[in-house]
Amino acid sequence: METRQLYLLAADAILVTHTLFVAFVVFGLVLIPIGKLRAWRWVRNPWFRLLHLLAIGVVVLQAWFSVICPLTIWEMALRERAGDTVYSGSFIVHWLESILYYRAPEWVFVTGYTAFGALVVVSWFWVRPRRFGGR
Repeated sequence: METRQLYLLAADAILVTHTLFVAFVVFGLVLIPIGKLRAWRWVRNPWFRLLHLLAIGVVVLQAWFSVICPLTIWEMALRERAGDTVYSGSFIVHWLESILYYRAPEWVFVTGYTAFGALVVVSWFWVRPRRFGGR
């Protein structure tokens, strides 16, 4: 396999990882209240809930401080080394613009991430996780 292909493969692996991270954050919040209503025990798992809270916390902090996600930076660096097309800005902004043709000022995304983070915090109290080491 040539070097260009290796860079593209690594960039695609980071893209998949990034997509899975976003899916974890979004669908995690969707499934928590559904899990409460359906009495799914796993939505109260403290490790799942803590990781979910930390994941959106990182996103919110990056948005507040205008920091582009390291996954985006690494993916773009690998694509650039491979001579592939790169995009500017954040992962979410790029894909929303590409898929939904949605453009908005940065403050809209900061507000959206913050509101989403607040919902995750609310879900922490509405659907209380079990204690660590508890059943």
